[in-house]
Amino acid sequence: MLFSSAEFLFFFLPGVIFCYYVLCRKNRLLQNILLLIASLFFYAWGEPKFVFVMVLSIMANWFFGLLIHQFKARKAVVRVLLLAATVFNLGIMFVFKYLIFSLNNINSLFGLALSVPVITLPIGISFFTFQAFSYVLDVNRGAGEVQKNPMYVGLYISFFPQLIAGPIVRYETIADEIKHRKETLDDFTSGVTHFIVGFLKKVLLANTMAVIADNAFNGNNTLSVGLAWLGVFAYAFQIYFDFSGYSDMAIGLGKMFGFHFLENFNYPYISKSISEFWRRWHISLGTWFRDYVYFPLGGSRVKSKARLVFNLFVVWFLTGVWHGANWTFILWGLMYFALITFEKMTNFEENPKKFGWLKYSYTMLFVLFGWVLFRAQNLVAAGEYFKAMFGLAGNPLIDEAFVLNLTQNLVFLIVCAVFSLPAAKVFREKIGERFKGIGAVYAAGLMMLLLVAVSYLVKGSYNPFIYFNF
Repeated sequence: MLFSSAEFLFFFLPGVIFCYYVLCRKNRLLQNILLLIASLFFYAWGEPKFVFVMVLSIMANWFFGLLIHQFKARKAVVRVLLLAATVFNLGIMFVFKYLIFSLNNINSLFGLALSVPVITLPIGISFFTFQAFSYVLDVNRGAGEVQKNPMYVGLYISFFPQLIAGPIVRYETIADEIKHRKETLDDFTSGVTHFIVGFLKKVLLANTMAVIADNAFNGNNTLSVGLAWLGVFAYAFQIYFDFSGYSDMAIGLGKMFGFHFLENFNYPYISKSISEFWRRWHISLGTWFRDYVYFPLGGSRVKSKARLVFNLFVVWFLTGVWHGANWTFILWGLMYFALITFEKMTNFEENPKKFGWLKYSYTMLFVLFGWVLFRAQNLVAAGEYFKAMFGLAGNPLIDEAFVLNLTQNLVFLIVCAVFSLPAAKVFREKIGERFKGIGAVYAAGLMMLLLVAVSYLVKGSYNPFIYFNF
């Protein structure tokens, strides 16, 4: 079930809110049971059988957490338990996400004919597996109370707002709120606003950009230079408003029920270095790898530059692999490894204002190149797209398809450019300081746009979701 679906907006969410605040009012245990059942139902809506995979993950990580807490004074035992938890969690991801990819590559590389099973990918497995593993790691670090009741671990891992697309919520962030949160009217109204903003990003902006991106990336070899560049710009806007919109909706939903998730995006397209871009993009994933992989390896405080390069390689290789079982994702991760290694070795960020526009252009160019790899079906398709971007495929500079896609969507492209920058936010805040009635105008504007966005859903408009299979 998608947040941007009629089933969620008109039935699931109102029903859960009613039960939570009316039928289960002032009873925290019943509220938590309700949220757990609702979350499992939410996940089972598309593929019911995969609920059993999630329940297995919940029970196993709850058990690992108990054992680690019980034997915390015996470090050797804890290390064995952490290894077992690592093998279990990564093993689940490998079987469902990487087994087919691995077997196909082994067959191609060695000329074998190993049987390749047909395995359907559980929705959001990368997100809920990392959350489950976070529980075990945080219990080991003493960064959160061990839960003796598996229901609370289940609620943390399966909570529907962030279940299938993040943000990846660290256990230490909400450990106390599972049993001791406090719902307020201010939080609820703020959550509703957050949700609406994310919903508008997704339905009005991301879905519109998706049409242009699909026209370009699903085109043939006669793709013009203009449409190739327009397509990658559109995809950059699509993935940003799609993913940040979904994160905004998740954060808003969490607030409605008293949970406070950390922001996942901070205007990444204003970055003047690749390192800064990744401090602003998918923040929850970056901090997960930083705290659970990069820092334990020694981070940037290691004495040897070779070791620093190794640490960066591990993190960015795993980041690429996390996103998908395809060589395009691995190359995408390695590209960022090379760029961030270059920036670390040259103190690229030491004076960000010096050559600011040049640094910004360099950053955005490589981000766009990265999105080509991210969007392409395979490396061959990515290579063909790069050739089209630079006119190396005998393709025309512009064509009718470019003009049509540009003119039909020019207003949306401009809106995307404006709202991908903090200019609109700063303008609203400045106006708010001078005019006290701006809040009411803003709320009225949101409601009008919400009605437009809902009408898109009712009409059954194109509604893809990029991170659905991650």
